[in-house]
Amino acid sequence: MTSWAPARLIYKLFIILSLTALSTEVSTLCLSPVYGSIPSSRASPWDIPFPGIVVALLASLSMSYLNKTNIAMLTKSLPMFGFCIPAIQLYLFKFSSIGPKWGPFFTALLTTLPLLYLSILSVLGIGQEVWLTAGGVDSRLPIFGGLRNWQFCLTLLSYGFMNEVQKILNTRIPRLIAAWSGTSALFSRFGLQAAIAVLYATLERSVKRLAFVGVIPLLHLIFVNPHLPLVYNTAVLNATLRVEGYSLVARQESLTGYISVLDNVKDGFRAMRCDHSLLGGEWLNKPRGHPSVLNEPIYAIFVMLEAVRLVETESFPATVGNEKHALIIGLGIGTAPSALAAHGVHTTTVEIDPVVIDFAKKYFNLAQNHTSIIGDAVEVVSDMQTPFPNRKAYDYIIHDVFTGGAEPIDLFTREFLLDLRELLSPEGVIAINYAGDLLLPSAISAITTAVFVFPSCRLFRETPAPMPMGTEDFTNIVIFCRKSPGPFTFRKPVESDFLGSPARRQHLVPQHEVDETFYDEISRGKGTVIGRGQTGGLKASQMRSAVGHWHVMRSVLPDVVWENW
Repeated sequence: MTSWAPARLIYKLFIILSLTALSTEVSTLCLSPVYGSIPSSRASPWDIPFPGIVVALLASLSMSYLNKTNIAMLTKSLPMFGFCIPAIQLYLFKFSSIGPKWGPFFTALLTTLPLLYLSILSVLGIGQEVWLTAGGVDSRLPIFGGLRNWQFCLTLLSYGFMNEVQKILNTRIPRLIAAWSGTSALFSRFGLQAAIAVLYATLERSVKRLAFVGVIPLLHLIFVNPHLPLVYNTAVLNATLRVEGYSLVARQESLTGYISVLDNVKDGFRAMRCDHSLLGGEWLNKPRGHPSVLNEPIYAIFVMLEAVRLVETESFPATVGNEKHALIIGLGIGTAPSALAAHGVHTTTVEIDPVVIDFAKKYFNLAQNHTSIIGDAVEVVSDMQTPFPNRKAYDYIIHDVFTGGAEPIDLFTREFLLDLRELLSPEGVIAINYAGDLLLPSAISAITTAVFVFPSCRLFRETPAPMPMGTEDFTNIVIFCRKSPGPFTFRKPVESDFLGSPARRQHLVPQHEVDETFYDEISRGKGTVIGRGQTGGLKASQMRSAVGHWHVMRSVLPDVVWENW
């Protein structure tokens, strides 16, 4: 062995570990349209640490109990298995009805965990070569007689290294995919999986072997897998969706996830999807006999948010037609901003995802007469905190954010809501939409924080409370709050408030107010005020909320539509 050979082997060792961490992160992203981003984290060996570390140690023990031929065969199968992961995931998606708790776990059991096993085995093979060449002593651990000291140490170091790399990639990979989406199928989720497998194979330094192990899985990916954003694959996807009465209008990877627009051909509505969530939808045809200004929304909750215009007090009655200003956090398909703009309200929207904005304009007739800001709402709202008289005051604020199957808690912290309060005019009104299980600590804490920040609030459910109360209560709740203290009511709407819309005629005025017993839950300390940087304790609650949301979404659209994206 030449003097530089150990350095080359160590370099190869780090490449394998980095590729495995990258593959795991990309595999998790591939599951989020089927299970949601939070449940999909169960497919990562580092978010399910017990199986992950067991698999790593099992690979280490294999070095002592398998012969060299078997070990060589297993390590050389690493590229082949990498090529097969997209096909395995595609097959397993058909069984996603087992739910978001076990679906990601069993997918990991057949994809990321075997990949981890083969990677650790390959790394240990390299480590053994370097160790023995350097004259290392082949001692064994006293507890596990077959496990050598260097094997145990290298296994733990490798596992820890991959964990840290995966944390670094956690935010960078989605941004990479979003930045390059549309330029090449290579930078899609499934395209990156194929690229990683190619890199695994090139480490073997055999072009013939690369062609042999990769040709069949690559052909399957290119001509069968509907998740690859190529023209032929999109046709395959649409053929599958048409059986269920759906048609794909557009799709693109983006910052917040996989964004697509779908038409329900049978019932005649269009919806926008982000991973395993719906951002909104509307009926494609305007109702007969109604001079509707806008298309009809398919969800009543978006209409209820427009009730900020109806809030009044004895000293400050709501007016119709006066010049007003509104700020909307979270765009969706643009139901609320289009309605406010139709009423002559000067509207500003803040949306982090440029693809959502683009699709809302192209496929949902988003009103053009408004100001659009692209950026993280926390940063944008913070930048708006300029001293008076330069600070703009808003009469209405609509806070409507949802992603990944659970509310982004950072947008429900005390600090963020205080910043929003500062942007309200003295008699200004905010409507905060929260979707989740109202029996969970995360929901109660979010509502507690809003009630803490604003001096006067009323809570309304989208649907009546279940009777009797069960073990979960997943619904949308809108929290209407004023900047100034004192009670408030909703004025009786006039004909112009409805914009010729039957949905607004029926749902504009909030109906299902949350009774005082819920406030008692808050006062008894079941909810805490959420501070910035103090959201970690709500992760378990968010997971449960994401699971509840998953079941709700599966009742809205059939399994096949969620599985084929």
